[in-house]
Amino acid sequence: MENKPASSGLVKLSAVVVCLNEEEKIADCLDSLSFVGDIVVVDSGSTDRTLEICRAKGARVFHNEWKGYIEQKNFALGKVDSEWVLSLDADERISASLRDEILVELIDPSADGYLIPRLAYYVNRWIYRCGWFPDRKMRLFRRGMGRWIGENPHDRVSVGKGKVAKMDGIIYHLSFEDIAAHVRTLNDFSTIGAQERLKKGKRSGMVSVITRPLFTFVKMYFIRLGFLEGAPGFIVSALSAYHVFSKYWKIMEMMENGDGKAEG
Repeated sequence: MENKPASSGLVKLSAVVVCLNEEEKIADCLDSLSFVGDIVVVDSGSTDRTLEICRAKGARVFHNEWKGYIEQKNFALGKVDSEWVLSLDADERISASLRDEILVELIDPSADGYLIPRLAYYVNRWIYRCGWFPDRKMRLFRRGMGRWIGENPHDRVSVGKGKVAKMDGIIYHLSFEDIAAHVRTLNDFSTIGAQERLKKGKRSGMVSVITRPLFTFVKMYFIRLGFLEGAPGFIVSALSAYHVFSKYWKIMEMMENGDGKAEG
């Protein structure tokens, strides 16, 4: 079921958001998109007030059973008729400077896709190091050229042979409520990532389980100056290493079980 579009007539820019039970964050996300004439929300079965809030904000709401991040975002693209698409997650916000930059750029576009920096808020501070910033993602692109690709849960947009440019305005990423939420997400992501890699014939052994997490920590905490972030930098680096460890350990478990499922 869908409600009426936020505005009538030809819309040059549409925003797309996929979500599930995001009543605490979705309102601020949609408010940051108030400059967009058409907002498409694809929900995979929220049981809280998410859909009520989205409709109150004027979004067009669709339901689609969850099959994966890439699949869900490509489904959302199919609901857009505008020439340009701006993609945002429920825990992200468009900064005022980025809003203004987008409005000016789309008057006479110089590219087919735009890489936009993201700044994450984590453990009560903005994280500028550890490789978390600028963390550019292609979030603005021509609908006819852009497509979500990659390996779940790490999706990305490709515009094929189209021209790509960078923007300076920032997307704010309000990542995790606390460390416990971060760990839960990493556990989910490591399971999905292990399953995806196993499907592609990737394998794991003790060498990967030991060396890859260590390399991740050294890269983020020392090479990418995570230590300058204080305790949050250590937490980010350590949990990223844990994520890598968990993914490669689960690949080993799945290989041993032969059923594509990790124990625990």
